[in-house]
Amino acid sequence: MKTFNFIIRGTEYEVEIKSLENSIAKIEVNGSLYNVELQKEVKTSKTPILIRKPVVLPPGSEQIKKQAGSYKVKAPLPGNIMKVFVKEGDKVNTGDNLLIYEAMKMENTLKSEKAGTIKSLSVKEGDAVLQDALLLEIEL
Repeated sequence: MKTFNFIIRGTEYEVEIKSLENSIAKIEVNGSLYNVELQKEVKTSKTPILIRKPVVLPPGSEQIKKQAGSYKVKAPLPGNIMKVFVKEGDKVNTGDNLLIYEAMKMENTLKSEKAGTIKSLSVKEGDAVLQDALLLEIEL
């Protein structure tokens, strides 16, 4: 199977593993045959063990902060605007209907994911839009 060379206290030994069954190995040491009982298989890993440092969060980072600014509503798919329910300056709550658009021969109702005021409306009824086109912006 495998041959190894060992030097123990200045004496060289040539060890050849002949067979390995269960926990008994038949080996030949410098021409003499021996049966050796293996008690524990030693495994070495060639893959390094990576140790990550613990993540240190800055104080107060676990608190939810209110996001200021605006939220942009974009078209998830290309389609046509069928109906617009809001206009600039309207206040909307989470879940309010914003518009209906047709995509892939299906009518889809876009609902507001955030509460706020309609800052700008980029589309009108009958407009054709591409995917990721800006439809409207909500001021938070």
